[in-house]
Amino acid sequence: MAGSTGEPIGPFPEGADPSEYDKLRRRVLWKMPYGLYVVGSRTSQQRQLMTLNWATQLSFEPKLVGIGVEQTAVTHDLIREGGIFSLCMIDREDRAIVRKFVKPVEVDEASATLNGFAFHDGPATGVPVLDQAVAWLECRVRQEVACGNHTLFIGEVANCGFQRDEETPVLRMEDTRMNYGG
Repeated sequence: MAGSTGEPIGPFPEGADPSEYDKLRRRVLWKMPYGLYVVGSRTSQQRQLMTLNWATQLSFEPKLVGIGVEQTAVTHDLIREGGIFSLCMIDREDRAIVRKFVKPVEVDEASATLNGFAFHDGPATGVPVLDQAVAWLECRVRQEVACGNHTLFIGEVANCGFQRDEETPVLRMEDTRMNYGG
């Protein structure tokens, strides 16, 4: 992490070299286990799918899921405006798919594809769901929490389903050479 001047930002343990401590902190944070997902967002004018790794269940009753989205992302604006998102769990064997959704998508309405991948609108909210997903959730945003340069969108599960066998192993960050965070 660096400030606007390029210098690492604290806090740092007393006597620690800020630059070396920042490198250590990044390596430790990269060790945290993360899933790797495709999140869908939508407004009346626009659809989007984006690779995302910060997602977790937050509550059993009601069923709440939280996702962390960088504030500069197109998806951030669409979730904020549309008030909905989908969370698609990806087959571990489909790991290459997540690289296709790191930038804004190209929509082909006629063939119902985003960046060439088939999708359908979720039945409860109309948010895009990747057809290749093992499982998916549709969520309605209940709360936003500012978290540094990300926003934690807390969504209540409106609908969900499996599109493949429940035992299909799902993708995790460590299954790829990608890293994000730290």
